[in-house]
Amino acid sequence: MGLCTEDAVRIAAGPAGANRAVSSAPVTASPPHVIAGASQAMPEAVEYTEILEAEDRPWVTVVWDDPVNLMHYVAYIFQKLFGYSKGKANELMLQVHNEGKAAVSSGSRDKMEHDVQRLHAAGLWATMQRDQ
Repeated sequence: MGLCTEDAVRIAAGPAGANRAVSSAPVTASPPHVIAGASQAMPEAVEYTEILEAEDRPWVTVVWDDPVNLMHYVAYIFQKLFGYSKGKANELMLQVHNEGKAAVSSGSRDKMEHDVQRLHAAGLWATMQRDQ
């Protein structure tokens, strides 16, 4: 598998914090594990911190304030869908009411999609996003 110039620059940059000279010259006929103008960097040893950080950040389900649902109903739904105690459900409900939104669950993308669907079925406004 050959490397394009952008791949060579990205791989030559190596692990976060490493200071290496990076060549912008095209990579020519060297084995895939040798980068022109850089010490030998094996793709297995290269950290792709930006990609890993994006994958490590969990998804969250956000419930938004709406003018329709009563506060005690929202707290009730938090208790029934997520198993929160009455106190925790009321705390989240007040956050939705006062701040306009609250993150009510976090985890994998699939789980958050499922949580959003359940909240929609209960009549609440909900979205999902990457945790910040």
